Amino acid sequence: MYALAMPWHADIRVFTFKDGLLARLTHDLRLSAHDAAIDLKGSLVRARFGAGSLRVDGVAHDERIDLAGLSDHDKHKVENTVRDEILQATAFADIRFEGQVSQADDQQRIDGSLELHGIRHALQVAVSRDGDTLVAEASFAPSSFGIAPYKALAGAIRLQDRVVVRLRLHTDGQTSAALLAAADGVHWTAS
Repeated sequence: MYALAMPWHADIRVFTFKDGLLARLTHDLRLSAHDAAIDLKGSLVRARFGAGSLRVDGVAHDERIDLAGLSDHDKHKVENTVRDEILQATAFADIRFEGQVSQADDQQRIDGSLELHGIRHALQVAVSRDGDTLVAEASFAPSSFGIAPYKALAGAIRLQDRVVVRLRLHTDGQTSAALLAAADGVHWTAS
């Protein structure tokens, strides 16, 4: 058995997508969670993310991120809007996920539930490997958690009712089998 209880680093990215008549005046964005913990013990996955910890990385252009695409002022304005108006982090401080890793047709996935904005729904997470990194990705509609799609200028600028969350969990070369067999569990953090 392996004992992998040491904390490893996780990159947790949240992607939002523009919509509306004036979509060309706004941007798809990538944000990062800076207060998070993910634990894997056997096939059980538990994760907690601080709703107020999301920070704007930059403007997303498919897989490329323009880190200078927004001014610092605009980044802080978006972060405040996400924290205070959209996620209401004072009332709903934590976002939680719990699930079971499963294998189907040579594909790993996690079947679980996401608690966001005080509402819990089933969520399936696709899992793949990129070298020494596990990549977990899920997409969901914020409206199913009671969060209305963000709008500005009477709806001319708005966000799609779709968010993609992508986690990159660095494993320092451990195989998936070793991670699942870890006696003391595996712990990732983002800060």
